[in-house]
Amino acid sequence: MSTVLTATPAASTNRLHDHPLSAYYRWHAGIYDLTRWAFLFGRQSLVRSVSQHMMMPQRILEIGCGTGSNLVALAARFPKAQIMGLDLSREMLDRARAKVRPHGSRVGLIHRAYDAPMALGPKFDLIVCSYSLSMINPGYDDVLRISRHDLSPRGLIAVADFHSSPYAWFRRWMGVNHVRMEGQVLTTLNQCFQPLACQIRHAYGGLWTYLNYIGNPR
Repeated sequence: MSTVLTATPAASTNRLHDHPLSAYYRWHAGIYDLTRWAFLFGRQSLVRSVSQHMMMPQRILEIGCGTGSNLVALAARFPKAQIMGLDLSREMLDRARAKVRPHGSRVGLIHRAYDAPMALGPKFDLIVCSYSLSMINPGYDDVLRISRHDLSPRGLIAVADFHSSPYAWFRRWMGVNHVRMEGQVLTTLNQCFQPLACQIRHAYGGLWTYLNYIGNPR
């Protein structure tokens, strides 16, 4: 059975098409997997770390799933879980669809912004945000607050993302690429969640630091 891409109403589709991040990834989707390995660190270790804190999540949501690399890793790590990937870029989801097809209906994709809770029935046991929160400006704090409503009481949030840089020129350059890295993600995570694991690591000799975080609702 093929993966289902959930459609959005026409007005919402037009709004997503015009979103700055959607426009950005329209051009970057084709080279994303070829280039991001060089600086999106901590994604694989995040998935491994989740399994140390949660044995068998039944429902998983990834916010900003991109081309689907994490979805494939999650499906392999948790073979009984129902997994949903959400992204506002249709071009990125087009590439994700090919990757998750071998997992059939167990992995679904949805084209929308995460501006309201997703769980209409049972809530999610695990919500993953991989290098998405630092790009949602403004609104990353709203995403984290909404995710609290989508998590089950014993659920976990798992985040890999940029943290900060001591170099103003580098922060400005990352801002050109829609990334804000001023430690704001960790600050809001700690306001919304109780940390179970938090690691901040250096990249390229301290040019920037990145974050791996696992927490549960406060």
